[in-house]
Amino acid sequence: MVPVASEADFAQLAELLEALGFERGRGWSYDAGAADLRESAAKGAPFMAPLGNLELVYGRRPAEPPLLIEVTALDQIHATVKAWLINRRRSKGVGGEISEPALTDWNARLFSVELDPGLSVGFWQSENPLHNRPVAVEGDLSAAGRRFAIVAARWNAVITDRLLQGALDALLRSGCARKDIEIVRVPGAWEIPSAARTLAESGRFAAIVTLGVLLRGETAHYEAIYNEVARGIGQSQQETGVPHAFGVLTCETLEQALDRAGVKSGNKGFEAGIAAIEMASLQAKLQPEGRASSASAVEAGS
Repeated sequence: MVPVASEADFAQLAELLEALGFERGRGWSYDAGAADLRESAAKGAPFMAPLGNLELVYGRRPAEPPLLIEVTALDQIHATVKAWLINRRRSKGVGGEISEPALTDWNARLFSVELDPGLSVGFWQSENPLHNRPVAVEGDLSAAGRRFAIVAARWNAVITDRLLQGALDALLRSGCARKDIEIVRVPGAWEIPSAARTLAESGRFAAIVTLGVLLRGETAHYEAIYNEVARGIGQSQQETGVPHAFGVLTCETLEQALDRAGVKSGNKGFEAGIAAIEMASLQAKLQPEGRASSASAVEAGS
């Protein structure tokens, strides 16, 4: 709870926080005439953020400004507040000053907004990338010592060959040995789930990368094929417990598919390879210790 000096300050701060996307909760008001112990009327309004905390500080000078709000996208917040001040000046004729983000002596960047003399709000972001980061189990991007299989469709090879090169690039750059990558070619996207399931059930691979492309203009039953391919790959992953990276493109035109295979929009084969590496690592971390050791031995010795 932060007290403000006047109702005008209250209104300005409320408007600023609402402009930044804070959720305004149920407010309250107090009529001084209804009680003996209060000298004036009062009101309050909570503003809620998805994630927040309260920090107490002892033994150092007071913060400037005294009301500080920690954010995770300082530059975007700065642009939003600046636009809000400009719009406020045009519509209401009232000003406000905003500083540029600057480094502090406590390893953060900060900018302040002065709405009125004596009414300032500061927004800051830590320069430490691990600051307030939630503790989570995550996969590593190292493919060393693990075996991977790639199932790639031959249909529309001008696309799938690009996807295959992207997936190989991801695996090799991440430390996977060439001998630990097995490539399986199938006629088309429809056949991908069957081959992926067979490879996963062999127990020889840490993850499977699936690559293909479906173009709406080439078949009248495009949706049916895509749904079955996606369902088959997902079912294979769930029932075998082996991660399957999904690199099957679904596009309207050949041009769109080329863009997603490395021409303009990145290479989805490379992205699928990276996803397979991370999920293989995560899978090993999530397994009980005995199973994880056994799985590592299979990967290394197969």
